[in-house]
Amino acid sequence: MTLIWATRGRTWGFRFLRDGGYSDPLPVYDDLFRNVEGESEVWRRVAEKGALRFPDPLERRDRASRIIPHDFVVFGPMVERIDSVEDGLRLIWPLVADDFARVVELPRPPSPARRHMRGHSS
Repeated sequence: MTLIWATRGRTWGFRFLRDGGYSDPLPVYDDLFRNVEGESEVWRRVAEKGALRFPDPLERRDRASRIIPHDFVVFGPMVERIDSVEDGLRLIWPLVADDFARVVELPRPPSPARRHMRGHSS
């Protein structure tokens, strides 16, 4: 399965932590998240891709005391298994939770991972 994942940390701003294999994931991200800028929770499917947004499940906050959001562009067979934000949270969050726990408190964001997350069941 492939993901684009954008979020922020405690002290660093909105960044892509997974780029889905794109050299520039922003156009794909922008296309899927168009017209949902102010929404805290989103599940939106467009053809074979899905836009998923939810607040941090552990309610971690940035230094401005805002709950950190997690935005994903989901590709492939996983899109078929998601019908709601709750489904997306249940299926996607376990794939990235440990990674986020390692980076959320770093003073600078890590570089995007180009992993396609192969090996996870879809």
